[in-house]
Amino acid sequence: MSRSIENPDYAAFLRRIIRAYSKRIADGDIEALADLAGVVAELDHAIAQAVIQLRVQHGYSWADIARPLGITRQAAQQRWGGESS
Repeated sequence: MSRSIENPDYAAFLRRIIRAYSKRIADGDIEALADLAGVVAELDHAIAQAVIQLRVQHGYSWADIARPLGITRQAAQQRWGGESS
């Protein structure tokens, strides 16, 4: 049986890793700055995919998605809605 990790704990772990990586880069590894920018692009893609799945598979509204992000439903729809929404 696999051990379940709660989402808030997993998110905290991810934040710690990102902070540690930025410190490693700040210690002088300028070439790794591009890799960190790649992490940002991957995170943006992951957020978009999560939003799509929340809308399509689970039926969440734009207002539902916007609420935990502290933005308006219009802002959420504009950012992730695309032309098909």
